[in-house]
Amino acid sequence: MSTETPLYLRVAEELRARIEGGELVAGDRLPSVAELIKEYGGSNSVASAAYKLLVDEGLVVSRHGAGHYVRGQDTPSLLVRQHRRHNEDSPFAEGAAQQGAVGTWRPESTTEQASETVAARLGITTGDGVMHTSYVYLADDRPVQLAESWEPLALTGQSLIALPELGPYAGIGVAARMRVISIEVGDPVERVRARQASRQEAQALGMNPPGPVLAVERTFYDQATGRPVETADIVMRGDRWVAVYGQAPQV
Repeated sequence: MSTETPLYLRVAEELRARIEGGELVAGDRLPSVAELIKEYGGSNSVASAAYKLLVDEGLVVSRHGAGHYVRGQDTPSLLVRQHRRHNEDSPFAEGAAQQGAVGTWRPESTTEQASETVAARLGITTGDGVMHTSYVYLADDRPVQLAESWEPLALTGQSLIALPELGPYAGIGVAARMRVISIEVGDPVERVRARQASRQEAQALGMNPPGPVLAVERTFYDQATGRPVETADIVMRGDRWVAVYGQAPQV
């Protein structure tokens, strides 16, 4: 009878050693399933079993459609939301990783007709088609932020960015996605206020009893034409977030 260690255990052991040894740190993206197969051989099931083991051990978090990431050992008690330019990756994931957490999200997109409020914010006619995406954002698998986003289908509907979280440009943030269709958006306009969470928001964010939230009304504009290209309502747990605007000079 063979006593050789199963391949998936050997793959998991080597990845575990890289994490525990500090070569891979919280927020780092791990090799894809295809990359593991190329390096170690075997099949999809081998790589998937290795990652399942590491997820069960609490070392790795799986993000649907985006791969596997090193989990932070301790989720920061306070997350900083900084109003600044970001790279191609999701601003939320990027910011969480910089603070030692793994940022993930659960999206759900659907086409619908713009309400009067959404139409006014997007500069379109009530009833025009929009892509509506609902998000639950998590830091180390704990919900910390919600968002409702709307984009005019007249602008994105015929392009590969129509569905924000599907296709080749999924999950890269509004600015980077709009750049795919040759639109530069610059910094968004945001209105921020504090209020009590609704019962539905408190339930989604795990707030018991309901507490204060930061509510952000955000709109991105085409810098060339002034046309609104995306608007969103963002709700953040008031006990988990602080918003920072501006940047100190580099001397």
